[in-house]
Amino acid sequence: MSQPSLIHPATGPGSQEAGGRGRRLLELAGAGAIAATYVFLVLTQPADIAGGPASFSALVALGGFLLGAVLLLLAVLPVLPTSTLVLMPVALVLNVVLGQLMGSTGLPFYFDAIGTVLIAVLAGPAAGAATGVLSSVVWSFVNPTVLPFAAGSALIGFLAGLAARGGLFRRFYLAPVAGFVTGILAGVVSAPIAAFVFGGTSGLGTGAIVSAFRAMGDTLLAAITKQALISDPMDKAIVFAIAALLAYTLPRRTTFQFPFVRRFRVLAGKAAATSSS
Repeated sequence: MSQPSLIHPATGPGSQEAGGRGRRLLELAGAGAIAATYVFLVLTQPADIAGGPASFSALVALGGFLLGAVLLLLAVLPVLPTSTLVLMPVALVLNVVLGQLMGSTGLPFYFDAIGTVLIAVLAGPAAGAATGVLSSVVWSFVNPTVLPFAAGSALIGFLAGLAARGGLFRRFYLAPVAGFVTGILAGVVSAPIAAFVFGGTSGLGTGAIVSAFRAMGDTLLAAITKQALISDPMDKAIVFAIAALLAYTLPRRTTFQFPFVRRFRVLAGKAAATSSS
């Protein structure tokens, strides 16, 4: 027996159409809040944001990104199974723990989006984007420097959901390809934040690459962009492959409880037989 959704929408063609329009409006509003917060950070270049949530710019960023995440979650709650309430916190912890560990190594990788991509594969672009934002917000209470990168995390979740909708996770070898392309776009988005807000990157491995490009005469933005275009595509290719493995490792009965997986045939294979009651 499949699990019920978190919110039971009204039945009937008219009510379903209205509900679909309402969800799309919420998704647009959530994306707009995230994009506006990102633009605010790039334009104002607040140096005090690394000081934690007590600063004005950090409060603005927290408020904007949280608003965007909440709106995105409200858009997808009516069509999510209740098991998402358990899976999403696990995804957040996975992102934060792996990201914190990788940040202390000398490797030019992040591994902080595996949970985001997994949720996107199971529940779609809006849920993936919301998970990415929430990961950055939660992580920022331990490491405030990650907060401005929430927009990039949202983009990763959104693009992973689009890749899943397009069937790129039905063939395992296509998942890393989707991750590579996602990494290019995410790197372009994150580079201005790293350059204008922080004046560099915080990771040991990524910082070394930036320093090497700077020594060759590149501007800070050019050096960080080149570093991002080296590190991010490889990182996301690995992350998408790991997320695909996790999705196929989950019991088929569990994955096919997600309407997104069933509707777009995200994963290879057929749904397990379920009993009705």
